[in-house]
Amino acid sequence: MAIEKTFSIIKPDGVERGLVGKVIAVFEAQGLKPVALRMQHLSRAEAEGFYAVHKERGFFGELVEFMTRSPVVLMVLEGEDAVAKNREIMGATDPAKAAEGTVRKLFAKSIGENTVHGSDSAENAKTEIAYFFRATEIAGAK
Repeated sequence: MAIEKTFSIIKPDGVERGLVGKVIAVFEAQGLKPVALRMQHLSRAEAEGFYAVHKERGFFGELVEFMTRSPVVLMVLEGEDAVAKNREIMGATDPAKAAEGTVRKLFAKSIGENTVHGSDSAENAKTEIAYFFRATEIAGAK
C-alpha cells in the first residue's frame, strides 16, 4: 500500500464541543498524521462551492447552514492507504450504525451533526485538498 493524502474536516459540532484534540488523536492513533491543519469559519460561498455536488438534494441548504454556523478544522491527513483508512476511522454516517471506536460512534450526535467529513476517493481527496490548501501549506510538499 502506498502513502497517500486525504482531506478531512472536523465539523462545527466537533469544534463547538471541544473535540478537536480528541478527534485528531483518534486519527493519529490509527496511523494518519496531519500534514496541514487550519481552523476557519467557512463563508456561505465556500460551503456552497465545496458541497456543490449535493446542490440538488433536499438537505443542501441545511448542510450549508450547519457548515457555516461556526468554525471548522480543515486537515490534510497522510498515511498508508489514507483515503480508505480515514473512511474506516470515521465510521458510518449514521453514528448509531458506526462501528465501536470510530470517530462518529465516539463523538457524533446525529446523522446531520456527525462531527467529521472525509474524502470518499483519491480523486476527490486531491480536489478537496486543493479547494482549501495551497501546495506550499502542506508539510513535505514541494
